[in-house]
Amino acid sequence: MNQRPRQCAGTVFMVRPAAFGFNAQTAASNPHQHDRSADAATAQGALLDFTALGQALRSEGVRTVIGSDSAEPHKPDAVFPNNWVSFHADGTVVLYPMLAPNRRLERREELIDQVCQATGFRPRRRVDLTAHEGSGRFLEGTGSLVLDHVARVAYACRSARTDEAIAREWAIAMGHDVEVFDARDARGQPYYHTNVVMWIGSRSAMVCAEAIAPGDRERVLSRLRATGRELFEIDRAAVDGFAGNMLELATWDEALGDASVLVMSATARAALPAPVLDRLRGCVDTILAVPVPTIERVGGGSVRCMLAEVPDTPA
Repeated sequence: MNQRPRQCAGTVFMVRPAAFGFNAQTAASNPHQHDRSADAATAQGALLDFTALGQALRSEGVRTVIGSDSAEPHKPDAVFPNNWVSFHADGTVVLYPMLAPNRRLERREELIDQVCQATGFRPRRRVDLTAHEGSGRFLEGTGSLVLDHVARVAYACRSARTDEAIAREWAIAMGHDVEVFDARDARGQPYYHTNVVMWIGSRSAMVCAEAIAPGDRERVLSRLRATGRELFEIDRAAVDGFAGNMLELATWDEALGDASVLVMSATARAALPAPVLDRLRGCVDTILAVPVPTIERVGGGSVRCMLAEVPDTPA
């Protein structure tokens, strides 16, 4: 009998940065990169952010596999592994085409091997989309795709880093439907990653409705509402505070048994009005807010970008 798919994984893969700093190759499409620092103090700050997140996750019972970036070649964004690889409950491993040439160097087979060995993940199939880099088309993992594992729907916001044709190719390969839409920031620029404007948990979802193009908005919102999840709508200001960049994970608690933890940055928590936080607490067992200021300010990504989920693979 087929098991009902789980929305939230209980294990995550993280990559400890070796040379974190401002990435000029990604800055043109990521306005969240506010600080051009690339010095020893910046690298140390990112390492402190990384360590704090890993420790906080483990304290909540989330299994955390830590890989290490190699010092050479230089990879300033190695702390964001969810853009180059995703792991799926049927044993599929997907490799993704990346816009920035220096980000393509992050794809390392030894890191995939480490995840499999540490977690018992059984790799049964490889979907390699990286050849699209040769034609200048990109799809950056679960940055570009926000996945509803239960309904088997991938949401994708068109951008220079999220090509619609590749998203549809991914959906066919993975047996999903795909919901493609346009969403723009206050300056009229496309949001570079879908996981900046929305996330989906087991009982709730959050989206920046005002950013979605009017012709797409009701279709996307209706599809999210149809899942029965409680839908939270945020504004562009909250997106700027990384409130759209959260991840719900599964854990276990001695008192509660199976439990859920919603992981966000301290910046994201501060960007949410108190009534929204109160409603969110009714949808998850724990809200975990961790400060990652250097990674947000210099790298332009938050906690969700630092985490690649690793689901259990059935025997």
